[in-house]
Amino acid sequence: MEAARDDGAAAARGPAALSGELSDARLVAQCRSGDEQAWRALVERFSRYVYAISVQAFRLPAQDAEDVFQEVFARVYERLETLREDEAVRPWIGQLTRRLCIDRLRAGSRETVEDTDELPETAADDVLSQVEEAFDVHDAMAALPENCREILDRFFARDESYRTIGDALGLPAGTIASRISRCLEKLRDVFEGRNQPPGASSEQVT
Repeated sequence: MEAARDDGAAAARGPAALSGELSDARLVAQCRSGDEQAWRALVERFSRYVYAISVQAFRLPAQDAEDVFQEVFARVYERLETLREDEAVRPWIGQLTRRLCIDRLRAGSRETVEDTDELPETAADDVLSQVEEAFDVHDAMAALPENCREILDRFFARDESYRTIGDALGLPAGTIASRISRCLEKLRDVFEGRNQPPGASSEQVT
C-alpha cells in the first residue's frame, strides 16, 4: 500500500491520533486509498477487540491468541476490498476473528473433536455478547466531549465520589450529579446511533 499523498497532516498526527479522530467508515476509506497511516490506525483501533474475542470469549492461550491476531489482520489487509459497507468493518473483523478462533480450537482438539465440535460456538456466545457491548460503549464514549469522557470515567470506572471529582476538576460538588446526568444523555444518544451535528464531539457540557 502506498501512503496517501494528500493527507500530510494525518501522517504527522500518527496512527493513535488518526484512530481517535476518524469514524470506522472514514478510516476504512483511507485504507482503501492506500494510506499506510490509516492502516496502522485501523490495527490499533481493533487490536484490543480481536484480543478480547480470542482470550476472553474463546480462552485461547497467549501464543494462539497472537497467531489469531496476526492472521486476522493479514486477512483484513488482503480482503478489505471485499467489504461491502465500510461502516461494517467491526462486525466483519469480529466474524473473521471468531472463525479463526474456532479453527484454532478444533485444530488443537482433533483427538476429541466429537466432544468439541459445537462447543466453541455455543460456549462463547455470552462472552462474545459482553465483548460487543463493552466495545459499543467504548466507541460511544470516544464520541463524547472530553469533559464528559473524564467525568463518566471518574464516576463509573474509578468509583470516585462527587467531592473527589469536583476537587479534581475544580467544580462544585453539587453540580457533579447534573453533569453526569447530561453526559449520560449524550452517551445514550450516541449509543443509540443518533446523528450528532458537526462538531458535537467537541462541545463542552456545562
